[in-house]
Amino acid sequence: MTALARPTHGRMIGGVCAALARRFGTSATTMRVLFLLSCLLPGPQFLVYIALWVLLPSEDRAGSAW
Repeated sequence: MTALARPTHGRMIGGVCAALARRFGTSATTMRVLFLLSCLLPGPQFLVYIALWVLLPSEDRAGSAW
């Protein structure tokens, strides 16, 4: 597994789905579809997405932080 950081390439909105897909070894499209399907269920999906967008470092910053 790779470090959890938002990639600089291949992101659509914030790069959260692309980061999670890279972390768990799936495609970004699969992760985006799963996120959209989860939005049909009740819960704080959008709040979690926004929180991850704010909390996850960008890939270019994550490499220089360590």
